[in-house]
Amino acid sequence: MDLQRYERAPTFEQYLEGVERNRELWHAVSDRAQVPEELVAAARAAGSGWKLLALSEDWCGDAVNTLPVIARLAREAGWDLRVLQRDANPDLMDAHLTDGRSRSIPVVIVYDPQLREVGWWGPRPEEIQKWILSEGLSMPSPERYKVVRRWYAQDRGRTTLAELLEVVGRAA
Repeated sequence: MDLQRYERAPTFEQYLEGVERNRELWHAVSDRAQVPEELVAAARAAGSGWKLLALSEDWCGDAVNTLPVIARLAREAGWDLRVLQRDANPDLMDAHLTDGRSRSIPVVIVYDPQLREVGWWGPRPEEIQKWILSEGLSMPSPERYKVVRRWYAQDRGRTTLAELLEVVGRAA
């Protein structure tokens, strides 16, 4: 990743304005996104200058449930979050495949202040990922999506943020 490419990437707010699919859902989740104070404190304790780059697409249900809360954390902590489309950036996506083979999104790449990659998170919280791989894939898509949406609604982004903070914490 070079600085020009990173800085040309839309901010989350710019990305949000450009979403076409699931527009109402993206905005509703973003408007409701809140970050518990202890997670904001943990993010601030990890230091400033972190740069996050998310690979996403507006049709992705996992992205709509995770990126708004990540954006809120980044804003509260003073970190910079940019978003690129997965399909327009195959080089970045292919360097961050789930299980080394799947272009699952979202992926959030964490860079230090000098724009060195220190780790990445994605495509969804570990608990719901395990459920999908063990039980969820045997369900019809609409039923599976209902279970996943319910999990995200109950979790309110806590697990996503805790896992992302682990990535940052290991580098800090």
